[in-house]
Amino acid sequence: MRTALLAAATALALSFPLAAQEEPKGAPAPAEIVAAAPKADWVAIPAEDLLVMTLAPDAEGNPRTVVIQLMPAPFSQGWVHNIRLFARSGWYDGISVNRVQDNYVTQWGDPNYDNPEATGKPKPLPEGLKVMTEAEYVVDYLASIESGIDIPFDEEDPFFETTCVSGGYFGQDGKFVELEKSCSEVEKWPPASSFGWGFPIAHNARRAWPVHCYGMVGVGRNYSPDTGSGAELYTVIGHAPRHLDRNIALVGRVIEGMEHLSSLPRGKGALGFYTAEEAGKRTPITSVRVANDLPVNEQPRFEYLSTESATFATYAEAIANRRDPFFITPAGGADICNIRVPVRRVP
Repeated sequence: MRTALLAAATALALSFPLAAQEEPKGAPAPAEIVAAAPKADWVAIPAEDLLVMTLAPDAEGNPRTVVIQLMPAPFSQGWVHNIRLFARSGWYDGISVNRVQDNYVTQWGDPNYDNPEATGKPKPLPEGLKVMTEAEYVVDYLASIESGIDIPFDEEDPFFETTCVSGGYFGQDGKFVELEKSCSEVEKWPPASSFGWGFPIAHNARRAWPVHCYGMVGVGRNYSPDTGSGAELYTVIGHAPRHLDRNIALVGRVIEGMEHLSSLPRGKGALGFYTAEEAGKRTPITSVRVANDLPVNEQPRFEYLSTESATFATYAEAIANRRDPFFITPAGGADICNIRVPVRRVP
């Protein structure tokens, strides 16, 4: 009986609404810091840098729209050129989401273009596409400076560092036997992180590159030396796959409608591709438009919180060291992908 009463009391305590607790006073939460940011700290995103992707309505007839902000110079500009060309030529109209791999990516393109489940001929590609090299996955440090991205530079910081690994084992007598150290020269990891033009950027002493965070948009490709044209695009829907950095071109990020891409049914084929039997799960994409080409009254308008502002610095520090009432111990740091640059829609 006593056990039953204790269980009932515990269930009652757990079901008691948290809202009934009086919130203690404390430091402002990151969202509160952003809400208090002055107008001068917000940067307008040009309509030329926005893609409006319209998916077919969902099963209940609700419209689905995804807005993508394209990567600013100096990053990935050849691919960004191609993506605008694909959109303006209407090539993206009528393609579909063909791959959804859990905790990884959602990928879309022509279902008959470089797709293991293709059943027909691929759409002919538009003329005027640029061909990029793998060297364009990164930019050199000076190019990033000229574009206004402030990346700390230390001439003494080596591109590589020497890492030594030691270890051992416990013998049958219980004594620890130490093995000889093995040393090798490796590139520093993780690299330093920064922000430029409102995007997460990683860098070492010589080069800078965009980071594969949640919601970032990249270009699908085949084996090296192919770098992809922009005909196949994907967005990250899981834990940041940082091993893809500098191996695939990142061309932007989803700033609205991410829920329409992250909640789609997962494919059962290799790498999450939909099998022939799952063709009905492919989500049609009815159109993709550069926002600047839409009627003025239909152009979406967005702003991002300047990553050079004092407000952003306060916001980032608050995420790295949460001191608002719910938290107990400040973490002392945060992964760059956990410091999401605030973006808001404006009238």
